[in-house]
Amino acid sequence: MRERAKSQMPMVLLTLLSIIQALALELLWVHVTETSLLMQFSWSSALSWIQIAVTLFGIMLIWLLYSSMTMRFSWVPSPADSLVPFGIGILEFTLIAALGLEHLMPWFLILAVIFAAMTIAMHSILRRARQDDDNRLFFATTTPATWRDFYPSIAVVTVLSALGILLGVTGDQRYLALTGLIVAGSIHLHQIYLNHGRWREAMAAHTNN
Repeated sequence: MRERAKSQMPMVLLTLLSIIQALALELLWVHVTETSLLMQFSWSSALSWIQIAVTLFGIMLIWLLYSSMTMRFSWVPSPADSLVPFGIGILEFTLIAALGLEHLMPWFLILAVIFAAMTIAMHSILRRARQDDDNRLFFATTTPATWRDFYPSIAVVTVLSALGILLGVTGDQRYLALTGLIVAGSIHLHQIYLNHGRWREAMAAHTNN
């Protein structure tokens, strides 16, 4: 039963997540087509497009994290593994519903919650993958995570939350909003780059072994 669960859960997770991500992309597309502001040449339009791009980066990052995790490692799944994608999906749908310059504060706060939730979910999978002999070659050279390893994630969540609160207090929809969105976009692109690097390292290690 353990082996069957280990072999089937990755496909179940990816299938479930792909459906949720498709719905998220559909909601994002509906927002683009129904928001007349986006067709204007203005400061607000530019900020709105950047916000949409950051949201798209987030959807892509979640898919990359889950797909690379399921292909790189095997672990004994728990019931929570099949429930987490639903929680992530609800957060994604809420994030898309909060699109718009008038909702910058909740949008940034939801983004921070998504980042924190994904960090916890990925750590949970890695912790159980370490206990599985199938992954011993990888974890033989990788030390267990400590609180120090989570400092970057804590910093990201703190920065996104602070930006949201600051934007909510000031009501700024110009330069501070632009700075915040650029920071959020840069964080997502950096995470995508890191995930790409980890994938290349894992595949190179597998080839060498």
